[in-house]
Amino acid sequence: MEHIKKDWKRNKILYLMVLPVIIYFAVFCYAPMAGIVLAFERYSIKGGIFGSKWVGLQNFLDFFNSYYFWRLLKNTFLLSFYDLLVCFPVPIAFAILLNELVSEKLKKIVQSISYIPYLISMVVVCGLIIDFFSSTGPITNFIKLLGGPDGNLLGMPQYFRSIFIGTNLWQYLGSNSVVIIAAISGIDPELYEAADIDGVGRFRKIIHITLPSISSTLLILLVLRLGFLFSVNFEKIILLYGPSTYSVSDVIATFTYRKGLLQFDYGYSTAVGLFNSVLNFIVLLAANKLCKAYAETSLF
Repeated sequence: MEHIKKDWKRNKILYLMVLPVIIYFAVFCYAPMAGIVLAFERYSIKGGIFGSKWVGLQNFLDFFNSYYFWRLLKNTFLLSFYDLLVCFPVPIAFAILLNELVSEKLKKIVQSISYIPYLISMVVVCGLIIDFFSSTGPITNFIKLLGGPDGNLLGMPQYFRSIFIGTNLWQYLGSNSVVIIAAISGIDPELYEAADIDGVGRFRKIIHITLPSISSTLLILLVLRLGFLFSVNFEKIILLYGPSTYSVSDVIATFTYRKGLLQFDYGYSTAVGLFNSVLNFIVLLAANKLCKAYAETSLF
C-alpha cells in the first residue's frame, strides 16, 4: 500500500492524463458488454434486459440452422479476404515508392492527395460511387466504350465485390500507408549510405534493407487486420447494396443491422453479433500464435 501511495505521488500527473482514456473505454467498451445477455434471451421491451425470457443457446441455433448462415459467412469472408489481398500489400508498395521520391515537395503533395478520400464523409463517398457506376455514370460509360457491360454496374452481383474492393483501395490508400511511411522513416540512413558505397541499386536496397527493417511492423499490422477477417466496412455496404446484390453483398454485420434495428429482434441480432466477435477473436489468437511461433513477433 505504501508503494502505491509513493507511486501515485511521483506519477500523479501521468495517472490524471490517462484517466479520460480509462473512462472512455469503461463507458463505451466495457459497460455495454452487459448487453451480451440479450443473446441468450427472447428479448421484450416489457421485460427489459434482465427480465426477458431466458432461451439459452436457442438464438445461436436458430442462426446456425437458418438459410442465411452459410451465405453470410461466405460473403463476409470473401469480401474481407479480397480486401486483405488487395488493400494490404498495395499501401506497402505505395509507401516504399513514395519513400523513393527524391523531391520532398512532390512526396508531400502525393501523400496529401492520397489521404484526401479518407477525410471525405462515407455518405458522400458512397454517393459518388453510386453516381459514377450508375447506368449513365462516367466510369460505366468508359467501361462501355472498352466493350464492357451497359447498365447500373453497382446493381449487378458479379461486379459488386470488385467495385467495393476497388473503391476501398482508393479510399484508404493514404491512411493505410501512414504507419508504413513512419516505419520506413525510422530506418537508419547509414544502412542506405553503406549500400550506396557498395553500388547497390534501388530495387536491391528495397529488398535487402527496407522490407527487412519494417517486417516487424508489417507483421503486427497483418495480425491486427486478420483480427477483423470476419468484419467488413458494413456502413459502406449498407449504403451501396440492394436486394439485387444480397447474394454477394449481404454480410454478418448488415444482417445483424436488419434483424436488430429494422425487425426489432434484439436477442437474435445480439447472438449473431456475438458469434461474429468470437469468430474474429479466434482468428486473432491463431494469427498471433503463428507469428509468435514462426516470426518471433506478436501482439502479446
